[in-house]
Amino acid sequence: MIFTDIATRTYNHGWRLDPIVRSLLDTDFYKLLMLQMIRGLYRDVDVTFSLINRTASVRLADVIDEGELRAHLDHARTLRFSQKELIWLAGNSFYGRKQIFEPDFMAWLADFQLPDYELTKEDGQYRLSFHGPWTHTTMWEIPALSIVNELRSRAAVRGMGRFALDILYARAKARLWEKIERLQRLPDLRLSDFGTRRRHGFLWQNWCIAALKEGLGSKFIGTSNVLLAMENDLEAIGTNAHELPMVLAALAASDEERLEAPYRVLQDWQSYYSGNLLVVLPDAFGTHAFLERAPSWVADWTGFRPDSAPPIEGGERIMRWWQGKGADPREKLLVFSDGMDVDAIEEAYRHFDGRVRLSFGWGTNLTNDFAGCAPDDRPGLEPISLVCKATSANGRPAVKLSDNPAKATGDRQEIARYVRLFGESGRAERQVKV
Repeated sequence: MIFTDIATRTYNHGWRLDPIVRSLLDTDFYKLLMLQMIRGLYRDVDVTFSLINRTASVRLADVIDEGELRAHLDHARTLRFSQKELIWLAGNSFYGRKQIFEPDFMAWLADFQLPDYELTKEDGQYRLSFHGPWTHTTMWEIPALSIVNELRSRAAVRGMGRFALDILYARAKARLWEKIERLQRLPDLRLSDFGTRRRHGFLWQNWCIAALKEGLGSKFIGTSNVLLAMENDLEAIGTNAHELPMVLAALAASDEERLEAPYRVLQDWQSYYSGNLLVVLPDAFGTHAFLERAPSWVADWTGFRPDSAPPIEGGERIMRWWQGKGADPREKLLVFSDGMDVDAIEEAYRHFDGRVRLSFGWGTNLTNDFAGCAPDDRPGLEPISLVCKATSANGRPAVKLSDNPAKATGDRQEIARYVRLFGESGRAERQVKV
């Protein structure tokens, strides 16, 4: 592997040298898995995705130049999947299953292009939205987040001298390696990179992956980033995301259909992927509500990814539910991925080790941990909580409740309506950092 001198490239780069999104494969694996099912089952549904800055104190429109933002968004729209990428996707084995992507889908993907966008400014924030067929707008989520986050990083380091940049990246590298040394002490660790959406930059994420691969060996099981999985000979990691139940709930004709939406998604998924990739994401409308109504067959799935509850609290709740369904948690999988860093990984590992199979998705705190690394008091290097969520489906508002009300997205009146329907139990507000 040839390593890039990140400080030198940062010092010299212009956007034409380093486009932030350089391939449509520079996305999370779950987007492609969901895209195939969306095209197969819901191709006539229109979905709007919108950028949401939950760290409202950071005025992105005051930091990021609109011309630069448009240039990178426009560049992403020129990209197509290359023949090499399509051959790799079609021929690679994912999760032990060959040809997970159907020939008809691969042929359609060859002509895929990101749709247009709408961009305005309002009160120091960018209003960035993507309207159109769900089969196309869904693929904007990861590129949009990558572009905005890296433009903010580039703005933060702009004007730094060559040696100051050397110090910045040397300190960030040393900080990451210290974390890796701590993780080396966890004998049965299984960890993957989930850091694409809020990364400091593409080159930095690639460096982090190389460091994990060398430092953790077989404990590092892969990355959610499909391009970097291909380039680093790693497993592409991912299953599905909140947008599926969010969209199906928005499309529901009645409250009863809305309550059933999370389970209908799972049935569709299980049928579409022939009983593979069976990891449940339960918190779109609250984990307590999900478990309370969940059919018994959900307990047959491989595991759960508790995404917005505190790891120990959320994991224990799911384990009790498994036990109540007659399932042995030692044969099940818990995937923790919400705001994880070394302290939280160590705590969850020691709490659950031997009681359940464990895996960790390490995201923002892996690929964007630069606060305090600059040799001056430079602002803008700390990560922010930026998301790109489905906000409407066929013109009807889409909502995410989450186990943490601070992470809820959607119109306030619609959020209140969903809370009345799904209930408040198990939801507790906590500060959202990433």
